[in-house]
Amino acid sequence: MPNIKSAMKRVKVNEKKNLRNRMIKSAMRTTIKKYDTAVAAGSADEKVLATTQGAIDRAASKGVIHKNAANRKKARLAKQLAKAQQA
Repeated sequence: MPNIKSAMKRVKVNEKKNLRNRMIKSAMRTTIKKYDTAVAAGSADEKVLATTQGAIDRAASKGVIHKNAANRKKARLAKQLAKAQQA
């Protein structure tokens, strides 16, 4: 534990931010898993894709994941849906 007052505050703030970031990232991952199961079951559509992409965009806008990583994830999900709809 730090002795300096400002360092103590940084520890508290970092813990809060870490918790928030983990919650956002966990919600994003959960949404992606639900999307994957919907695609596997054949019940996925554009509405499910939009919900999943929204969760990814929220994580990117809050700085939890990088903007390019978010775009890469969204593109892969769209490609996955297109492939599932063709088959």
